[in-house]
Amino acid sequence: MTQARRLVLVTGPSGAGRSSAIRVLEDLGYEAIDNMPLRLIRALLDNPMPDKPVALGIDPRNRDFSITAIMDAMGQIAALPDVVPELLYLDCGTDVLLNRFSETRRRHPLAEADRVEAGIQREFELLAPLRARADVLIDTSDLNVHQLRAEVEHWFSPGDHSQLAVSVQSFSYKRGLPRSVDMVFDCRFLKNPFWEPSLRSGTGLDAAVRAHIWTDPRAPEFERKVREMVLWLLPAYLDEGKSHLSVAFGCTGGQHRSVAMAETLAAALAEARWQVSIRHRELDRRKREEASA
Repeated sequence: MTQARRLVLVTGPSGAGRSSAIRVLEDLGYEAIDNMPLRLIRALLDNPMPDKPVALGIDPRNRDFSITAIMDAMGQIAALPDVVPELLYLDCGTDVLLNRFSETRRRHPLAEADRVEAGIQREFELLAPLRARADVLIDTSDLNVHQLRAEVEHWFSPGDHSQLAVSVQSFSYKRGLPRSVDMVFDCRFLKNPFWEPSLRSGTGLDAAVRAHIWTDPRAPEFERKVREMVLWLLPAYLDEGKSHLSVAFGCTGGQHRSVAMAETLAAALAEARWQVSIRHRELDRRKREEASA
């Protein structure tokens, strides 16, 4: 049986990291074409597909850019034998995009004069149907280039894709819900180590912090039920053809309870031989702030 080849369409708002993601895919062995004119996709489909995976960067600035045309192309690709089409959407928050355009002094392609924010919002509206359709959505707001590379490699490294790739992360509700997760679990009902002075500066990575959380009689039961539910759901998602799943745990500060629960679930999934990666959004943010101080 011929192994299916991946064809990844990569898009997202200007400044969110599309070109960087394309370079990572190229390094992974993909035949990568950035700023692919939509009119050429038809020609690509009419010729034999290359033996290696393909990545096509779709830029909203192209004059023939069309949501309908992209959706049609996805349908045509899906009809090809032995080809798996996927849409990778690189997302980013408005404030971060504003900072990036300010730092680089680049003009936003959809902005008139100096109205960068208006251009960003116009592009968000234009791309909304693709964002909703995305197979993989990576929010680059809090990612540096190395973290972006790790995320792309996690989801798109060549190999056996009969297995689900699972991403587990922690976050702070004060900073908002992650925009790229499938399941979210709220840990704020658990005993909070923040109120224990000796543990306040620690994290859920510390044994003492995790032991303190587990003194809450609800913690072991919560962990068990979430683990059993996720492990029960994963084969069902796999049967449905889903190739990526993201799970997030949130607490007030994203430092103690959510980190501990994310670590515990990721370890259980790895022990069950699922492909899993883990990220702690607020701890990563704190590391960057300390490094730049």
